[in-house]
Amino acid sequence: MNPVNRRDEILRIVREQKRVHVEDLAHHLHISRETIRRDLTKLARTGKIRKFHGGAELPGIKGEGRFQERMAENVPAKVGIASTAVRLITPGETLFIDTGSTTLYFAEKLAETPNLTIVTNSAEIARIASTAAGSTQVFLLGGEFNGDNRQTIGSMAIAQIRSFRAHHAILTIGALDDRTGIMDFNINEAQIARAMVEQAESVTVLADSSKFGRIASFKVCELDRITNLVCDQPPSAPLRHRLTEAGIRIFSAGRDSLS
Repeated sequence: MNPVNRRDEILRIVREQKRVHVEDLAHHLHISRETIRRDLTKLARTGKIRKFHGGAELPGIKGEGRFQERMAENVPAKVGIASTAVRLITPGETLFIDTGSTTLYFAEKLAETPNLTIVTNSAEIARIASTAAGSTQVFLLGGEFNGDNRQTIGSMAIAQIRSFRAHHAILTIGALDDRTGIMDFNINEAQIARAMVEQAESVTVLADSSKFGRIASFKVCELDRITNLVCDQPPSAPLRHRLTEAGIRIFSAGRDSLS
């Protein structure tokens, strides 16, 4: 296992268990405690974990509420989606990225791609993007601040989105239905996503298969506005047919395009 994959695996374990010890990581990964300590130091420098004597935990775990819980859910699927989606991005492009646990994993993978312009309403994604390779620029949208998921929302953020044009809007969603399109359960997050869609040339949706065939309260956009769907498992045949009929390219993590 190379160092990058090893640190990804360590981060996955920390997120699932929330608090781990060096001894346990060394035993699980069959590597030395010294190597684990070096990896934890590198992860701590980027703010992905917080070290304590003899181990590591998620940063701010005691007070981050529901969003932190979502970060620990279905981690392998989200990491796979992120790794697949990042291959759609080319150096020199401008991206909108909205707030979500899957887009946060995407931002971590994206940090290896140089010379991007990233516009986001997520303070955590902005922090991660600021560590990216090369001359990446990061713009954090202003507005009303939500402390649980560290995002900005509201009319001020939407007005700032409209001052940008982007190659890609990278979005997480609450639901995807063959008749309605993509939806969210939070009206403020739906409005942010809708504004990003309006200002982007292409729209890439990151969604695990649990979102398929569901309905959420607030519509973001129609199917024909979506360019790419990146998922962990392909949709069922009827939904897949409707998506491809709408011109959407479907990518399943670890596989080729299914479109």
